Amino acid sequence: MNCRVFYHDHCFDGACSASVFTRFHRECIGTVQQFSYLGLMHSAAGSLFDESKFVAGENAIVDFKYSASPKVTWWFDHHQSAFLTTEDRRDFLAWQAQANSSRVLTIRKATSGGKFYDPAYVSCTSLIADVAREEYGFNTEPLAELIYWANIVDGAKYKSAQAAVEMAEPAMKLTMVIESSGERFVPRVIPLLTEMSLQQVLDQPFIQAELGPLMQRHIAGIELLRERTVLTRGVITFDITDQLTEGYNKFIPYYLHPSATYNVGLSRSSFRTKVAVGTNPWSTLQESNLANIAEICERYGGGGHARVGAVSYSPDKVVEARKAANEIATLLREQG
Repeated sequence: MNCRVFYHDHCFDGACSASVFTRFHRECIGTVQQFSYLGLMHSAAGSLFDESKFVAGENAIVDFKYSASPKVTWWFDHHQSAFLTTEDRRDFLAWQAQANSSRVLTIRKATSGGKFYDPAYVSCTSLIADVAREEYGFNTEPLAELIYWANIVDGAKYKSAQAAVEMAEPAMKLTMVIESSGERFVPRVIPLLTEMSLQQVLDQPFIQAELGPLMQRHIAGIELLRERTVLTRGVITFDITDQLTEGYNKFIPYYLHPSATYNVGLSRSSFRTKVAVGTNPWSTLQESNLANIAEICERYGGGGHARVGAVSYSPDKVVEARKAANEIATLLREQG
């Protein structure tokens, strides 16, 4: 039997989630002979899943929104905005009820699959690891480094903006490569993450071939955002839609403007126009005084976490995206 793992593409936590799930399934479930991987990206609402991509065996979705398709065997997510519709949430709750769940997060141990959700987790990788260990007896020790860095990267728990932008650690360089790579790149990385240290993965020739040019692009990105970012009443804004980009280091704005509280960036890639909204991880404001970014992005059809989120538009909808970015920035300035 085959298992197709759908993961949040161009995302370090997405790749790590797929890797931890693969090793867990292989060691604790053992019903699958072959794993394949397909990345998912947030785009225009209603076009996230292609039913024809689900295989006849098992289908797993990790670190991505919920699908009510009966073909989905496993689902793990930690995003506050995990459900596209109330119907999706209702389907998840009905599935839990049918499984006679005794808790909100877990189901009885079974080899037929499971659906697990907890927005309190910093990373989906750690959610999968904890469920696999506690519910199935999975040994997570060999993956401790991977789990640790998934929490650091996805939770923006770097010691400083300088550490996040200067990227001395292997995990941070891998994050840059994963976020900026081509379509077939991450599926080559995921199996390596199940067995190798992050440095060993980074040392692979096909990754090193990507790393050099990306480091040069990263330096150019710092200079571009130095020119384009504007700080007004605690909110950084910038618009780089005139330059196609498949990703940039999201901490550069705080590196350039350390006193900022929020960041609203507008960018455009080959497949979407994106409004990225974030909270400075090193802000001195109390949590209770910070805006819920996921809730704000949901008003525009996007989502994310309480401290970081995004709204995606089609590549030709720059005007609509710019309007949303301006409204969100205004709202965040008013909230202080």
